Amino acid sequence: MISPAERDESAPVASRFIRLGAAMRGHGIRIGPSEVTDAARVATALGFDDRTRLRAGMAAAMVRRHEDRVTFDQLFDIYFPAATGARTTTGTPADEAELREQLARALATGDEAELDRLAAAAVELLGAIDETEPDRGWSSARTLEALAPQRAISAAHQQLRATQEGSGGEGDAQGPGSGMTPAASAGVDTSWAVNPWDRPPTRPEQLTDRVDRDELRRRVEDFRGRVGTETRRRNAELRDRDRLAQLAVPATLRQRDFVSSGERQLEQLRHEIDPLARKLAARMTARERAGRGSIDVRRTLRASMSTGGVPIKPAYRNRAPHRPDLVLLADLSGSVGGFSTFTMLLMQALHQHFRRVRVFGFVSSTAEITDVVHELPPGTSLTSWALSTPELIGRGTNSSYGWALRTFARGHLDAITKRSTVLVLGDARNNYGDPNVADLERVRDRARHIAWLNPEPRSLWGQGDSAVRSYREAVPMHECRNLDQLRDFVADTMPT
Repeated sequence: MISPAERDESAPVASRFIRLGAAMRGHGIRIGPSEVTDAARVATALGFDDRTRLRAGMAAAMVRRHEDRVTFDQLFDIYFPAATGARTTTGTPADEAELREQLARALATGDEAELDRLAAAAVELLGAIDETEPDRGWSSARTLEALAPQRAISAAHQQLRATQEGSGGEGDAQGPGSGMTPAASAGVDTSWAVNPWDRPPTRPEQLTDRVDRDELRRRVEDFRGRVGTETRRRNAELRDRDRLAQLAVPATLRQRDFVSSGERQLEQLRHEIDPLARKLAARMTARERAGRGSIDVRRTLRASMSTGGVPIKPAYRNRAPHRPDLVLLADLSGSVGGFSTFTMLLMQALHQHFRRVRVFGFVSSTAEITDVVHELPPGTSLTSWALSTPELIGRGTNSSYGWALRTFARGHLDAITKRSTVLVLGDARNNYGDPNVADLERVRDRARHIAWLNPEPRSLWGQGDSAVRSYREAVPMHECRNLDQLRDFVADTMPT
């Protein structure tokens, strides 16, 4: 039986460009046949000897958005690997201690070729999922956990300080902060620097030391990326590359689920959501402006005098443009805990672009939280706060859409007028309770527009305790799990 690696090696090179393009489309990157053709022409012109140059050239032909470059680089390493098999060379460390010592030296010198070699050695030495059966695959998380490369920062920094002290002191241009010259080039014995307790007395802390430590941290993060690249390369030889590209490469920010986004991704989301909120407000205002008012009888009769008193073309009163009101009804229960942070970001962004925004949250009962949204820091998760707020858990800490709609209709229905747009944010999982569609219809009938944004995949709608089927009959519901779907909602659901 032919292994995935043997099949890939025997396949024509052209197929790799096609499969790379398909993998990029699978990660939400817009790319067509022309970009794939341009990338092949670039590779023909540049050749395959210099991978750094080839990567940059193909990226220029295939990538249109800066944020897609990280995904492209990972896919490039899968379809155009640096080598095949284990990359063992002379000087390969024999154990973990020697590996960490060599890593500290490479971090201090900034030798990229050496860092790349050590990343391959680390995966070979520490990354096997099962040491007795290497064919089971390799793990970057296992490698980094065992190696803990951040522990090498202190030793690398000591080597840099030793370099400065051995090359002329603070005023010497070879000291740290002036290029981080390798310790070996100064002829200084820095073997003691691996153990911070054995170091000799050194000069006081300086500002350049902080700069050097920041640079070492950056190099450690770069080394982590090299380990991930090496792991994907080794796994691609054991498994199908297309499957690996689908599962091993993280989703782009635009496709990452709001529920599973980490702190770093949520900070990036905050910068992306604000323009979408501004666009949503602009589209809704434009739609109101484009609408016609009632018939102006006087102007219609005056215009009909030219047609013998027959009002062929009626005249309408102009409708004054206005910024619409917005009412948000958000589920803050634990079942959508990850979604609540996105909800917070969206609500804070919408506040800036609408005439008036009122926010209501619920778990099993509903209360207004407009002031809370203003006061909490951006990106704060509301779930833990909501589960300890009596007004939101009147019937327990499990979500109850039916009772939440009832308490909203009884106590807050006057918040909705004929100029209000209502957005419901939640997964519609009602714990098998009464969905209370009647009160949702009351909300719908009072509002000018209403839409429901659901963070669950459409394939799960209606399964288990989901009341989606009941609610979809009353209001339009849209899948909204990531930025792409939020953009589609703004562009398609709110047309000009």
